[in-house]
Amino acid sequence: MAKLSLFERRRRRVRTALRNRAGGKPRLSVHRTGRHIYAQIINDAEGRTVAAASTLGAKKSGANVDAAAQVGKDIAAAAKKAGVTTVVFDRGGFLFHGRVKALADAAREGGLEF
Repeated sequence: MAKLSLFERRRRRVRTALRNRAGGKPRLSVHRTGRHIYAQIINDAEGRTVAAASTLGAKKSGANVDAAAQVGKDIAAAAKKAGVTTVVFDRGGFLFHGRVKALADAAREGGLEF
């Protein structure tokens, strides 16, 4: 088996820790690229996406902190609409600062608990 990258090792470590403490809660998964940021709430028990938001369809797209905060607000609103109030935050292999932190803070302000 090929040696895993540092990002992939960090991603697996985070995901394993989440499984241990999730307690059946849905997972708020975040993915970011140079151009966009994506968030989705996944129910792992059923294996389906409950809600999703990204900068893809936004009028002001981009991958800056303001766009990430808007995605956080959007995902919180979509979660409320789907009846989800508590989640576990899955940052993947991304460090919790900058855009990822802005998305998480905006989702908390929008009403999600994690």
